[in-house]
Amino acid sequence: MNLRAISVSGLFSLCFFYSSMDVSSEQIHTLMADLGARARAASRGMARAGTAAKNQALSALAAAIRAHRPQLQDANLRDLHAARDAGLEPAFVDRLTLSDKVVEQMALSCEQVAALPDPVGEIEHVRRRPSGISVGQMRVPLGVFGMIYESRPNVTIEAASLAIKSGNAVILRGGSEAIHSNRALAELVTQALEAAGLPADAVQLVPTTDRAAVGALITMPQFVDVIIPRGGKGLIERISAEARVPVIKHLDGNCHVYVDRGADLDMAVRVTDNAKTQRYSPCNAAESLLVDADIAPEFLPRIAAVFVHRGVEMRCCPASRALLVAVPGASALLRDATEADWGAEYLAPIISIKLVDGVDAAITHINRYGSQHTDTILTRDHPRAMQFLREVDSASVMVNASTRFADGFEYGLGAEIGISTDKFHARGPVGLEGLTSMKWVVLGDGEVRN
Repeated sequence: MNLRAISVSGLFSLCFFYSSMDVSSEQIHTLMADLGARARAASRGMARAGTAAKNQALSALAAAIRAHRPQLQDANLRDLHAARDAGLEPAFVDRLTLSDKVVEQMALSCEQVAALPDPVGEIEHVRRRPSGISVGQMRVPLGVFGMIYESRPNVTIEAASLAIKSGNAVILRGGSEAIHSNRALAELVTQALEAAGLPADAVQLVPTTDRAAVGALITMPQFVDVIIPRGGKGLIERISAEARVPVIKHLDGNCHVYVDRGADLDMAVRVTDNAKTQRYSPCNAAESLLVDADIAPEFLPRIAAVFVHRGVEMRCCPASRALLVAVPGASALLRDATEADWGAEYLAPIISIKLVDGVDAAITHINRYGSQHTDTILTRDHPRAMQFLREVDSASVMVNASTRFADGFEYGLGAEIGISTDKFHARGPVGLEGLTSMKWVVLGDGEVRN
């Protein structure tokens, strides 16, 4: 089979071929090399694309998502049936589901990305030098990025929309559990690119669920400039260990809520409840609750009553458990916390609870056990809030706000390609600017160096 002679639409038709039979490692390598070469060629066209064409593609994609909602949900239903038959956890099935709300959110995110300023070509920090030259930096696309993700089919649209607006090409490798949903979404992306006169190969879905495709994708520096894994810790650890191209990543989402002695209790109950229970499965859901010992007798019984109502298991330090045993219905949900609980990402109705002696102790605990993702302080004390912002070593640090806001959409990025807890290039939610880099530009008028 000559893969290089196959059209883009032909590649989509190969999905069934590659997912329904055993293929050799040589065939996988040939397939991935072909996708990489196509992406590299498309990236040059995307780098030249004007803002109007990119926005046209995004608008067309938003319209197509809304128009094809029944078809998308039919495809998604096949994935949901398979997931339930396989006995996958409810949180996993929740992430997989394309509900009406999720479909509309995908369309809306495309429109929001289209409405954002185009970062490509911006020249910043221009300054005149004594020699007469002017020196600045221009923002340019990264080129080609590979996106490896599990369960959430909406990531297909988030990655595609950000790739289009940032002038990049992307190779998408979703999980086998979402293959039917991802195929349906990727076909809409291809149609939108073609309608706007942009390279159809700018967004490509890997047409196989074979794990060897991941191994090939992360070891193709000649075609891929950066890899972005989005999924469980095991996936991300594997990618980080084996990749031969740079990786933008985070491993865990052990997010903390610290209730300071200066907190407004009504607000603290409301925010803590939202941070933990609004959704259990996202990486920005709170997993650890720290409470200043001075305010704990007033606050803990109130939030525990909420957790009892919602069925949240509480894994407590001895001091916090002693304050909660008398709360009606709590005893069945109380557990003694172990050392492992302080660093755990549950992604479930479970939270660890610990009393601390003030903001210094809270910061020390978070910097030891946290995952450098998102942490928040609830307080009306400005100096302690500012200390928390300065000293907590996380990608997102908040004051009086739910950790659930740590999201590219909520941050005004339109969408996000993922969360980075790295400290180089991009940190926190990665949006358009995170998919670009800066190159130096020099503007002169015949100057020569003496």
